[in-house]
Formats: sequence, C-alpha cells, structure tokens
Amino acid sequence: MDARSLEADLARARALDVSALADAVESLGFECTRCGACCKGYLDADGERDPEGEPHTATVFPDEVREIQAAGDYDWRDVARPMPYGLEDGAGETFEWALAADDCGDCTFYAEETGDDGDPEGRCTVHGDRPLICRTYPFSVVLDAEDAADATGVGQPMGGAVDRQGQVRAHECEGLGRDISREDAVALAEALKQRAVRELEEAVAVRDRYRPVDADGVVVHDSEGQKRPDGAPLDG
Repeated sequence: MDARSLEADLARARALDVSALADAVESLGFECTRCGACCKGYLDADGERDPEGEPHTATVFPDEVREIQAAGDYDWRDVARPMPYGLEDGAGETFEWALAADDCGDCTFYAEETGDDGDPEGRCTVHGDRPLICRTYPFSVVLDAEDAADATGVGQPMGGAVDRQGQVRAHECEGLGRDISREDAVALAEALKQRAVRELEEAVAVRDRYRPVDADGVVVHDSEGQKRPDGAPLDG
C-alpha cells in the first residue's frame, strides 16, 4: 500500500460514523458465549484441534503490550511475540506483534473454568486490559470497496469474514446473530472506530520509521522503531 492510500484510509477511519457502525452491529447481532474459539489455536473449520493448523494470532500495539505488562508484572515476551509473517527459521524481519501463545497454540491469557451447566467456559485473564482486536471481535471495519472484497481476515483470531452490514464485517463466531443492547452496540462501535484509526496510525508510523537493517535473528519494525523479540530497541 502506497503512502497516499494509507493517508486516505486514515482519513476515512477518522471520519467513521459511530452511530452507523452501531446500527450495523445491532443488525448483525452478537453476544459472547464464552466458547473460547477466538482465543484458541490449531483449530479446523469445525472448531476441532488440528495439529496442522496455526497458533492463535491476534495483533497487539506496543502500548497495549505495556498496559498488559503493567497490569500483571509481565515481561514483554510473556505478552507478545513477533508476528510470524516474514520470519523463517527463527530469523527475518516482520512488522507487527501478536499476543503470546502457549504450547497448545492458545492465547497465553486464555483460561477455562467450569460453568453453571458443568460445561467448560472460556475467560480472558487480562480482560480489562485486553487489546482492541479482542475488544472488537468478531467485527472489523470495511473502509472502501476494495476492502469489502477482502475476506481473508488477516490478523483476526478466527480468520475469514462470514457476513457484512454497511461498513462492519463479521467474522466466524457462534455468538453472531444474538440480541445486543444499543448501549453495547455503541461501545463496540466506538472500539471499532478506535481500532481502525489505531491500525492505520501504526501503519503510517511503521512506514515513516522503517529503515533496512542487517542484524542476526528476528527484528520487529513497529511504530516505535526496530526491536528485538524481547521488546528491546535494536540499537540498545
């Protein structure tokens, strides 16, 4: 994406109408069932564990990493890992952070407990400090016609889009289609706009701060510069 389209998309994101987004969320409907599917990795299309699948991957901004760190006294690596795209054999350059995953491929902050009906229920152990991608799931924003044709769901914990209303796109989730209050729809819409703006601000800053590097191992280019996998600046 060139510089002009990034800036144009950022202007579109800042101009998003929260009320219209809330209307779309209400139309699609949503209530979290605490199934945990959006927090788990190595799942197939039926929600079953697939050893050939991918670990849970959800993007997180640098300041969101620090917020979770502060809330639980975590190290950077406890919270985030380099996005896998662009990396090979433990080396290479990438441009985003993802929430850390455990050995099962699940989000490291995901836990299960027994519900009132005896069935397992998922919960987020950092729920109050969870990043915007988690706050807005299973929805994302469509900024223009080209975006509308893209149903890949890159960066979404559970992948491709399954429905769309206006500028809101819905991704796979068993909670879709359930009643949602206007208050909750507006809160989700506000978070969706904030996320759309933040994602593009991050992209602009990464573009502006990017510089080629010649270093061993993994290098992450984010809005704050070049970093090692532990969050430390590449230049020390």
